[in-house]
Amino acid sequence: MNKIPVYFVPGMAANTTIFENISLSAEEFEVIYIPWKLPKAKETIQQYAKRMAKEIKHENAVLIGVSFGGVMVQEMAAFLKLRKLIIISSVKSSSELPRRMKIAKTTKAYKLLPTSWLKDVEKFVKYAFGDNLKRKLKLYEKYLHVRDKGYLDWAIENMMCWERAVCDPNVIHIHGDADEVFPVKHIKEYINVKGGTHAMILSKYKWFNTNLPKIITEE
Repeated sequence: MNKIPVYFVPGMAANTTIFENISLSAEEFEVIYIPWKLPKAKETIQQYAKRMAKEIKHENAVLIGVSFGGVMVQEMAAFLKLRKLIIISSVKSSSELPRRMKIAKTTKAYKLLPTSWLKDVEKFVKYAFGDNLKRKLKLYEKYLHVRDKGYLDWAIENMMCWERAVCDPNVIHIHGDADEVFPVKHIKEYINVKGGTHAMILSKYKWFNTNLPKIITEE
């Protein structure tokens, strides 16, 4: 039996280790991870997606994206023939963005975010006070490896200003009902993960390991 190629794109600034606990049968699936590239000067999200799409070496592959990676795989799909397109903890159109992001787009407040701090996240870990903050910063240190300011500024702007108005009916959307970044009240037509937060690719990996194979293979 031919293996089903499954490509994963991580969330904004994240490296592919966010998928380290996702386990798909090696007999049935061929898993490939696509890391982020640095954007070119004035590159549109469509131009960037076309470059990312060149990493897909199989026809009829399954393409899965998390958070901003979910936005990216939807843009990549325009250049590909896919078996399935799956997004996790993401949105299918600009209408699913929360109000605060829509306001940030209108006011361009996102341009004020101090993205350069991610370069020195280790220093924040060293001097952080409180176990909860230290734990979160340790997670940032482990998983957020794309710390180039140019990439971060570009990614944040393209997330906030994504202009897709109509949802693609072919997208399979997996979303947690406790997602704090993209609240579920704005999301339509999705597979619910009870108690799933925005980081559920890490915390709910058992759910994904049980359910993702069925979601991929079912007709």
